[in-house]
Amino acid sequence: MDRSVRDRIADWWAGAWRWSALAAAMVAALFILLDRAGDGLLVTGTAVAALIVGVVLTMSKPLAIALMAMPALFVAQRAAIGGTDVSASDVALAAAFGSAVLLGHRPYSPELRAMLWFNLGYQFATLFTVIVNPFMQNTVEWFHAWLLISGALVVGWAVGRAGYARWAFTAMLVAGCALAAGTVIWGIIQYAGGNFGPVYPQIPWPMHKNFVGTALAFVALIAYVHPPWAGLSPRWTRLALWLLLIAIAMSQSRQAWMGLIVAAIVILVRRGGQSKVLVVLAVPAIWLAVSMVLEQLESQNRHNSMFQRLEWFREVYAYWKHSPIFGHGLRFWYVDPTLPYQPPQAELEVAASAGLVGLAGFIVMWVGFIVVLWRVDKNYGTLALAAVLSRIVQAQFDLFWAGVQTSVPFVIAGICLGAMALHRSSPADSQVAAPAAVSPRTWDSAGLR
Repeated sequence: MDRSVRDRIADWWAGAWRWSALAAAMVAALFILLDRAGDGLLVTGTAVAALIVGVVLTMSKPLAIALMAMPALFVAQRAAIGGTDVSASDVALAAAFGSAVLLGHRPYSPELRAMLWFNLGYQFATLFTVIVNPFMQNTVEWFHAWLLISGALVVGWAVGRAGYARWAFTAMLVAGCALAAGTVIWGIIQYAGGNFGPVYPQIPWPMHKNFVGTALAFVALIAYVHPPWAGLSPRWTRLALWLLLIAIAMSQSRQAWMGLIVAAIVILVRRGGQSKVLVVLAVPAIWLAVSMVLEQLESQNRHNSMFQRLEWFREVYAYWKHSPIFGHGLRFWYVDPTLPYQPPQAELEVAASAGLVGLAGFIVMWVGFIVVLWRVDKNYGTLALAAVLSRIVQAQFDLFWAGVQTSVPFVIAGICLGAMALHRSSPADSQVAAPAAVSPRTWDSAGLR
């Protein structure tokens, strides 16, 4: 056989396996979506159309599927697949992860590899509870938890390293603003009826106040920081920020505000005293949160959220003592009727699920994440650190292993690390495309500070 022909065949085969795997993933996703046709032809038709568009665009934009998954990461509607309990966000993240692994740039940066190793350490620590407690949800959740952190980091990295940070952040901002607009509209309707309590929006779909509050908090951080290398319009992000903050305030999600406050302090410190708006807004937010807690305590209503959480903590602690070393298994509340709810606090949930071994891995993982991101160049690391740190603060007051709230901050962190790696690989081109060397004072004159 002629050598040039052999070379062409070798070149073709070098990429054919990736396209074959991608096609198989698309077929599987299509089957899953068609299986859910009973939920509405419009939803199914839209999803199938998005898949077709993603496949077509992938020919010219290799990471089109990952980019198209960005707004879908905010959809928490359930997608029952093979008896498991996953969300549409999980399905979108899995599809994006597949395209990122097959078509994304490698090798990974040292910072990303360090975070992946810390997450792998946690996965190893929780492997013991998977072995000790053999039930399906336990095994499925082990892979799911890995996807929510490492998978999200890889997806974000691939998008940022390919130079699509602006597209990804814009898609997230658009999705966040759509949810925020629905929250505000529903809140106005609710207020008009004389109900000034927390807003549980029904537009564009039903959402819990804590879900919409925490999810929008991550988008608000993108709008607030609007890193110059991402090329976002300061005027657009300024308007988006106010809309997002209004929606978060109307949701009355205390954990969302606590996460934003800590993130704002981190941004303030890393920018040398700049970026004070969110810190100023933190004062009434803290006052509101504290006053609501005190009001609930004084009411002595054993059924309000404060007393309910205290009761849950007591029950989970008593439950953990029956298996303190390896825990009762991930997602134990699906199979054990004695405690049929997810513990509403991160460390408590991990301790009950994976025992002291898993809790140690969890703490080491989070300390490692914060140390790695703190050492990253401030131009790129500030948003990444703020988003990730905001998540662990939120989880001190509510659920941690929840698809959207866990994956989105790590996708943001991955985008930041990928963009930094792109800048390192071609600094001259990166400076022309996105002014990464702009001073903090210039950032403040361009945006809302």
